[in-house]
Amino acid sequence: MDFKHIPVLYRECLENLNIKPDGVYVDGTVGGGGHAFGIGERLSERGTLIGIDRDVDALEAAGRRLAPLKCRCELIHSTYAQIDSVLEELGIRGIDGALLDIGVSSFQLDNEERGFSYMHDAPLDMRMNRSDAFSAYEVVNTYSQKELAEIIKKYGEERWASRIADFIVKRRSSGDIKTTGELVDVIKAAIPASARREGPHPAKRTFQAIRIEVNSELDQLRDAIDRFCDVLNPGGRLCIITFHSLEDRIVKETFNKRLNPCTCPKEFPVCVCGKVADVNKVTGKPITASEEELDQNPRSRSAKLRVIEKR
Repeated sequence: MDFKHIPVLYRECLENLNIKPDGVYVDGTVGGGGHAFGIGERLSERGTLIGIDRDVDALEAAGRRLAPLKCRCELIHSTYAQIDSVLEELGIRGIDGALLDIGVSSFQLDNEERGFSYMHDAPLDMRMNRSDAFSAYEVVNTYSQKELAEIIKKYGEERWASRIADFIVKRRSSGDIKTTGELVDVIKAAIPASARREGPHPAKRTFQAIRIEVNSELDQLRDAIDRFCDVLNPGGRLCIITFHSLEDRIVKETFNKRLNPCTCPKEFPVCVCGKVADVNKVTGKPITASEEELDQNPRSRSAKLRVIEKR
């Protein structure tokens, strides 16, 4: 299957990266290379583009997509949270900009065998890095009722989390749940019919929660933001696209801590901790998709872009 992915907020990302032709830029979620190609087109032969992804299929597709570029291109099989290690391996001290497009890609959702989608019947997988041993199968079939309820509520913001977890545990007592189709049936049975008549697909929130748990997505994001800020050169920008409130909240809160690092008690008349901000806010409210983009790519509806700049 070809790695097809429509880059979200494409124009807005490229504008906010403020690209210098001879700079060093990182696409930490390179996917099929959509955003990365736009960055690379704006770089000269002296510029460097680094693409990072956990998905080998993505890196192979990105390699084909980025081949015509004249800048230096480095594609790395890793996670964006390991940015400091990646740069050390490449002998690069600092970068002039970075983009993170958080979450699952259209390719991964549409590729039935990957098990990300509740719309296709496939083995329970959901691993972004298929060399990892831990998959959705382990979450669904080994977690306790309490553990399942906690992650479905926390990562899926699902009001029926406890009931869904209870139904999963009861169902697997007669045999492991092996496919996405089987899991969808359990979720539908757990959610009352009246609650299934409105809103998104009844399995959407639970699948999101399990995917986040399998790939440690929120922990990766939380760790990565400060690491990227640390390796930015003065004037360098970090652009992060999120697709749901949990991700956006982490980005917003971490940006704010970086903008307001003082740890002194509020009652202190002056700062004595000596901690000062090393970044500037570029965006206040997050940037969202235009009506034109929404018409062309409905999956951009929930996308939010936040940007910060190193002093």
